[in-house]
Amino acid sequence: MASQVDKSSAKASEAILGDLGKNWGWLFGMGVLFIILGLVGLGRLFVLSLAGTLFFGILFIVGGVAQLIEALKCLGWKSVIYHVLMAALYIIAGVFVIQEPFAAKMLLTWVLGAALMCIGIVRVVMALQMRGMGSWFVPLVGGVISIILGGIILTHWPLSGLFVIGLFIAIELITNGWSYIFIALAARKANKTASI
Repeated sequence: MASQVDKSSAKASEAILGDLGKNWGWLFGMGVLFIILGLVGLGRLFVLSLAGTLFFGILFIVGGVAQLIEALKCLGWKSVIYHVLMAALYIIAGVFVIQEPFAAKMLLTWVLGAALMCIGIVRVVMALQMRGMGSWFVPLVGGVISIILGGIILTHWPLSGLFVIGLFIAIELITNGWSYIFIALAARKANKTASI
């Protein structure tokens, strides 16, 4: 009976994971690579922050050009002028970020800190409004953490502008790497169970 449950569970896993069970090593390797890149990034936060800021600039320009092309295809639309204006603002912002990456990095860090504080306050208010319901404590804790992180960024600004964006990118790389490793190991286990 237990082996039938294991086999049906393995079939369900195979339906979700597909061929990943057979090729789990590639995902595992990619997870290790992401962790290594994140750890290297932790040692080079200034450079990673600068690279991340330049990447934002490129994304702004690409998004602005795409929006401009889309606006030119919608000539009968009454709001086409606003569409073009938004596209121009994206392109201008992207050019500014690429030409002045240090200033843009400082500005982005300040905006990030302020946004985290505002988001945290909103989460705390929402959690307090949900107090009579079951799961209000998790949003409350999340809101408090966001307020603390935003406060740390803002109280150490402009110094925090030198490393915060890079720190967030490095943490994301490491988190992503561990996620891939655990997914790969689950796929490996499901594949072993299915082949028994």
